[in-house]
Amino acid sequence: MSTTIEIPQLRDDIFLFPDPNEAIDDGLLAWGGDLSPTRLIKAYKEGIFPWFSKNDPILWWSPNPRCILYPKDFHITKSLRKSRKKFTLSFNQRFEQVIFTCKSVRKETWIDEAMIQAYIQLHEIGIAKSVEVYEEDELVGGLYGVLIGSVFCGESMFSLASDASKTALWALCEKMIECGGNFIDCQLPTEHLLSLGAQVMPRKEFLEKLVTCKEKKITLF
Repeated sequence: MSTTIEIPQLRDDIFLFPDPNEAIDDGLLAWGGDLSPTRLIKAYKEGIFPWFSKNDPILWWSPNPRCILYPKDFHITKSLRKSRKKFTLSFNQRFEQVIFTCKSVRKETWIDEAMIQAYIQLHEIGIAKSVEVYEEDELVGGLYGVLIGSVFCGESMFSLASDASKTALWALCEKMIECGGNFIDCQLPTEHLLSLGAQVMPRKEFLEKLVTCKEKKITLF
């Protein structure tokens, strides 16, 4: 006999989320609401993020297990050290180009126009940030995410040249170490992220770490 699972719907006028520990097995926690800066910031502070496909309602997730990267654990290979020498970097200078390129290059269907405008708003108020990688003045790699306290919540990255996205992540790790950042939330584990030094942990442990980090103030870039 199949069991029907009811997913809570968020109200447009109330910025409250269910307990993340109550998310169903794949991490789906709630649906609905909006992508306003107030709701997004509250979501990230509670270990929740939006992720949905075109024509779907807004879906909110808190997966178990969670994937994180401690900046000091980033794996730097000899080939990556060599690759980095051909790149130059900037921080928070071409946020809109980075997010648009993540959508087009990686064919990220969940980065629709509403998501793009929502994160541009977060960027304008200093919450969403980007790393840009150039080769001969051409943007060839980058990443963007949301800074919550001393945690950087990574959203997406792209690479148009070998090792460009790895260089962006390496540069982010360096900045996190410099300013006293705690960890990078990679959301869901992939073989690629794990090969770079990321690790998985139970959601409960992740949420406990987030509580101690989300109110810490750092200046990333």
